[in-house]
Amino acid sequence: MRSKLTKATRDYFYDNGFIEIETPMLIKSTPEGARDYIVPSRIHKGSFYALPQSPQIYKQLTMVAGFDRYIQIARCFRDEDLRADRQPEFTQIDMEMSFVDVEDVLAIGEGFIKHVFKEVLDVDIPMPLPRITYKEAMEKYGSDKPDTRYGMEICDISDLVKDCGFGVFTNAIAGGGSVRAITAKNAFSVLTRKEIDKLTEMIRGIGGKGVAFARLGPDSTACSFAKFMTEEEMTAIYERVGAETNDVVLIIADTNNTHVLTQLGQLRTTVAKKLDIIPDQFNFLWVVEFPFFEWDEESETWLAMHHPFTSPLDECLPYLETDKGNVRAKAYDLVLNGTELCSGSIRITNPELQDRIFSLLGLSEEEAHNKFGFLLDAFKYGAPPHGGMGLGLDRLAMIMMKKDNLRDVIAFPKVQNASELMTMAPAAVDAGQLNELGIEISAAEE
Repeated sequence: MRSKLTKATRDYFYDNGFIEIETPMLIKSTPEGARDYIVPSRIHKGSFYALPQSPQIYKQLTMVAGFDRYIQIARCFRDEDLRADRQPEFTQIDMEMSFVDVEDVLAIGEGFIKHVFKEVLDVDIPMPLPRITYKEAMEKYGSDKPDTRYGMEICDISDLVKDCGFGVFTNAIAGGGSVRAITAKNAFSVLTRKEIDKLTEMIRGIGGKGVAFARLGPDSTACSFAKFMTEEEMTAIYERVGAETNDVVLIIADTNNTHVLTQLGQLRTTVAKKLDIIPDQFNFLWVVEFPFFEWDEESETWLAMHHPFTSPLDECLPYLETDKGNVRAKAYDLVLNGTELCSGSIRITNPELQDRIFSLLGLSEEEAHNKFGFLLDAFKYGAPPHGGMGLGLDRLAMIMMKKDNLRDVIAFPKVQNASELMTMAPAAVDAGQLNELGIEISAAEE
């Protein structure tokens, strides 16, 4: 099946005028995303290659070179902790196009999805694919990769409880946060008090403060905060969240809105699995207009949410310096059943704008040139407007085959500790090899 998927991929892009170009596997380390795998060099002792996290910079250079439609089924590497949908090495369907904007790239992406699902599974995916902004995704689902096969959307009840007698709610709102809820339909018998306690522990485990709840039984209602509320306030809440007999309402309050949304997003996914309400179907969704910057609490600075060549939306250019939190990017993700399949953007090709972005990210002219000089120099000769995306072939195969783990669709996969069990890699090498590379292993501290 994976072989069929790969053939269908090549057929589609070849038929649409794309040229397959192989880019180098031994590249320069430019630590802008995940952690690189580093490769030593015998000839250049003390200097190192990196294995590519993606062919991003090379494919942009192919646009400058005049290949206006590039495709590669590329091997990529990230030295990250493993998850069910993440391996240290993976295959990416990497694509770039010149003289395009967001709509053009999304149209090619949609055509690809329609083609491979029909060719491989004989399934017709209706077009166009639905589309929501990042802001809508977070506020409705608490995730930038929401599973839309079921409802349980997040509802803001802050205005209804801002003056109530329950301090947990009022303090959250007074501190600049919010109070939001999800309603689990017909969940009364499944979400017992014991199960809700488990959900509360889960939320505390990810940094939350707890879960308020209301269980609307056929004979009586159990509510963790009812004694602080008037009957009118409770009625207003139930009406707002669409709660009826046999439903369970779960509420989170916090002074940090992002925490409220992400915690409810995880709660929504966990509850849907407990209730077994997720239908067996393929739900695609484009998430667009991602934030350009994200605030890093540890360093207390604004960082680029994507790579630094992502273009901001034109209407956001006037307030790049003054209102970073509201700058949105020409960036888009394709989501399938709650899994991010693809990420992409329109790139910056204006040298002045690129210098401005580097400056905002705290990169001096010298640092930017040391890291990306080869690309910036190429752009001086005229770069066409271009954009593209990278789509995870492994993840696509996993979902098409209705598996839960990438290991089921990869030959010789890595296991949880990133080792490969067939050959027992990674393994020690002899002292002679290390000596040739000019490398010495320091003894582990006792």
